[in-house]
Amino acid sequence: MPQFLDTNILLYCISRNNQEAPKQIRAIELLDNQTNCLSIQVLQEFYVQATRASRPDPIPHRLATALINTWSRFRIQDMTMPILQSALRIRDAHRISFSDSAVLAAALALGCDRIYTEDLNHGQMIESLTIINPFR
Repeated sequence: MPQFLDTNILLYCISRNNQEAPKQIRAIELLDNQTNCLSIQVLQEFYVQATRASRPDPIPHRLATALINTWSRFRIQDMTMPILQSALRIRDAHRISFSDSAVLAAALALGCDRIYTEDLNHGQMIESLTIINPFR
């Protein structure tokens, strides 16, 4: 089954913080799986966070663009009206942020059974998705 990767997985793979080295290794391992799925939202969030000037270790536009192009090998869900409506329903039903709800809606639309993130509760089931914190 396909698995969905949240933005934090992508950000840890570029981290230069020594304290995050174990997370970086795990994130790179996750990115080796060819059944990964992402969303346009996740790629946009990655770009914004990875290149922002206030980040301790920002990466240049060209590198961020190259990484996004590399990750385009995965199945990627666009933000569409049905995804937006699903995100609003998930937000209402589960009382989580809209941003997280949109990620979940994209993962569900792609038929994923797992989402790897540290932003939600490990082991929680939301509809047919299992939330997995790979850094536990």
